[in-house]
Amino acid sequence: MLAYLQYPDWISPVIIPGLPFHWYGLMYLIAFGLTYVLFRYQVKREKVELSEDDSINIFFWTILGLLIGARIFATIVYDPTGYYLEKPWMIFWPFDENMNLLGLPGMSHHGGLIGAVIGGFSYCRLKKINFLQVTDLVVAGIPLGYTFGRLGNFINGELWGRVTTSPVGMIFPYAPAYSTRHEWVRSIADKVGISYESGQMVQLPRHPSQLYEAFFEGIVLWLLIWFLVRPRKKYSGQILGIYLIGYGVVRFIIEYFREPDLGIGYPIQLGAEAYPQALLLSPWNFTTGQILCFLMIVGGALLLWLRRRAAAHRQ
Repeated sequence: MLAYLQYPDWISPVIIPGLPFHWYGLMYLIAFGLTYVLFRYQVKREKVELSEDDSINIFFWTILGLLIGARIFATIVYDPTGYYLEKPWMIFWPFDENMNLLGLPGMSHHGGLIGAVIGGFSYCRLKKINFLQVTDLVVAGIPLGYTFGRLGNFINGELWGRVTTSPVGMIFPYAPAYSTRHEWVRSIADKVGISYESGQMVQLPRHPSQLYEAFFEGIVLWLLIWFLVRPRKKYSGQILGIYLIGYGVVRFIIEYFREPDLGIGYPIQLGAEAYPQALLLSPWNFTTGQILCFLMIVGGALLLWLRRRAAAHRQ
């Protein structure tokens, strides 16, 4: 009996064959739309003086900043080849060398967060709108929207997790294969029931880390913020600070189930063993994502401390 799952062969990244419409892009549109609906719901319920035009403009500049920041981070911070540093005009060029439409593959959550903050803050500053108040309203709905982004990654068959013998392990069609000349490959293949010949290249089951992220960074975090944190909010910036900490902690943990980025590996390597990267050999080897999540946690804690002090001084 096989002790793993096969990636569903009926899933295709393309919505309509022959047309440049992909599920990944549609998931982003759903995420943005859902976050906006939740935002406007709060504006009306809490009677915030914010027109629909300003709401739309805030989202426009926030999303624009998000896309720019996410793409720049993905192509510079997460690209070990230096290709985009040499050819920065290719960062936002959606075609390959044969002029085939690729879109903009590769987006970074942390870069998107920075870009979104810059875009939203710039508009709020221009229009003299309370940025932290607006941000709290936006952030309360972001995790639920983020769920669809990770589902888009799953549909694309990308950002797979580490190799596992867990029954929830899944073989992703685009994940690299490994030679059975390695003892660890043979051991895992034997445990999960994959047959092979000596020296054969085989694909091994991996954690569906995209679904872990969709559930924990998306649904669970949204439920906590929406139903527990939001009704008990005491000062502006509180929800943003808790989101930064919550996302940072959850993503930091899930990074242990997700394979490190190819060519980057572990910027901080404290464990004795680190390779092969497809296996979790030490919890003391930290990925780029974990480093950025740690900075998110520190930033969220600092924001809560500063805002709590400011609120206490006003009393």
